[in-house]
Amino acid sequence: MSQQLNEDNFFRERSKAIRVMVADDHPILREGMAALIDRQPDMIVVAQAGDGRQAVDCFLRLLPDVGVLDLRMPILTGIEAIRAIRAVDPQAKLVVLTSFVSDEDIYQALRAGARGYLFKDSSAEQLIECLREVHQGRSFIPPAIAAKLAERVGTIELTSREREVLGLVAKGKGNREIGATLDVTEGTVKVHVNNILTKLGVASRTEAVNLAVRRGLVRIDE
Repeated sequence: MSQQLNEDNFFRERSKAIRVMVADDHPILREGMAALIDRQPDMIVVAQAGDGRQAVDCFLRLLPDVGVLDLRMPILTGIEAIRAIRAVDPQAKLVVLTSFVSDEDIYQALRAGARGYLFKDSSAEQLIECLREVHQGRSFIPPAIAAKLAERVGTIELTSREREVLGLVAKGKGNREIGATLDVTEGTVKVHVNNILTKLGVASRTEAVNLAVRRGLVRIDE
């Protein structure tokens, strides 16, 4: 009889648990994180996703209490997945867990609607605390991340076309090649490049690329 009561209590408590979705394209990391979360008495993993599109589909189908997403995933990035989820469910509670530490990554993720942001070298205790805080409707931004975000706020934001031009500059393309790629005149490209240099506060294309890579505005490997 006591065993039956214990089992009933177990299932009753699990039914009240925080339902979590985990999305990461690295199976070992994803499954390890899921196992860690599942060990918590007040949490249960209801879905795992290996790419951004799966993350969106799983979240909108199962409506977990909290979703944990990596930033760099196939098909849709973490930021794109957050935007897609929040477009349908504006109250979705989402946490970013990533190895990318640039101020631009942090800014774009929080702007998209993430309520928490952690680096993958965070402790297990910090991850669990983050999930509980976000589930309660609070944000979770550790001091180190808040400091990097503060560096980003107050800088002049590049337009989408300026970011395109900067990305092509980072790939070593000259103004004529950039103009041909974007179907604009070489003169228009020069105007964009000058605006980029002014906004970033640098004097050359090389300095612009170096600063952009450090801030996460562009990535050489893309």
